[in-house]
Amino acid sequence: MSRPDDQTTAFETHRPRLVRLAYRMLGSLSEAEDVVQDAWLRWRSVDMAGVQNPGAFLSRTVTRLCLDQMKSARVRRETYVGSWLPEPLLEVEDEPHEDDLTLTLMMALERLSPLERAAFLLHDVFGVGLDDVAGTLDRDPAAVRQLAVRARRHVQEARPRYPVPQEEGARIAAAFFNATRSGDLNTLQGLLAESVVIRSDGGGKVQAFINPIVGLRNVLRLYERQFRKRASEAAAMIRPLWIDGLPGYVSRERGDVLQTTAFEIEDGRITAIYITRNPEKLGRLTQALSATPGATGAH
Repeated sequence: MSRPDDQTTAFETHRPRLVRLAYRMLGSLSEAEDVVQDAWLRWRSVDMAGVQNPGAFLSRTVTRLCLDQMKSARVRRETYVGSWLPEPLLEVEDEPHEDDLTLTLMMALERLSPLERAAFLLHDVFGVGLDDVAGTLDRDPAAVRQLAVRARRHVQEARPRYPVPQEEGARIAAAFFNATRSGDLNTLQGLLAESVVIRSDGGGKVQAFINPIVGLRNVLRLYERQFRKRASEAAAMIRPLWIDGLPGYVSRERGDVLQTTAFEIEDGRITAIYITRNPEKLGRLTQALSATPGATGAH
């Protein structure tokens, strides 16, 4: 077997970081990997002798490709059926997170402009200097600083005050699943905050809530109605998971629909429930479960 050349080795060294950056920019692992593949093709045509810092060069290339991609992505989001959620990034329970961007914060990033999002991710999350970020975005450093400040303010507003310990998160996620499966509304009520909201992403491919379900009373009424209607069609827990830094699980739901459920938790109560059912966003998970029992999907 031939050994990889220096250019290939340099790219593969940075690939995981590039995929992570592209995913944080786009909210889609499949699109992120397409962007990184495009960056690889461009990298192959570069003379390495003229590149002082391959990591910075590749990050700049991927960021610019993502900014181009986001123009069409925003048009698609405008016509998306129901709530849009990022493609689940699945993690095993005891695995340290590469960054502290949870699914909740990914949703906050969606409200930023593409340039704000890029400035925040590059500078605050991936530790790129402001001058280098300015070069990547082709903006003045002072303007980039303002982009990062505005983005940071939005993200800080969405950041949970007290991150939930993993053991507590796993316990609450399991209790939620058992309560909804058994129709135990008293237990369910004790798990939910008054302001709880459910966002469900089916993408028009499978049944999901078109609009967010807001408030404890509405959420309890929803699960009571679902249990009475389909009590004989019990859901099956496949395994607990951490999904973009939030506790949750993957399950096989009524109608043989695969879904991930992630929970935002504050002060011991669930404040937000993120349900992904769109099969296009669960393709990796489906393949992993089919190929290897107990697999959790790609990072």
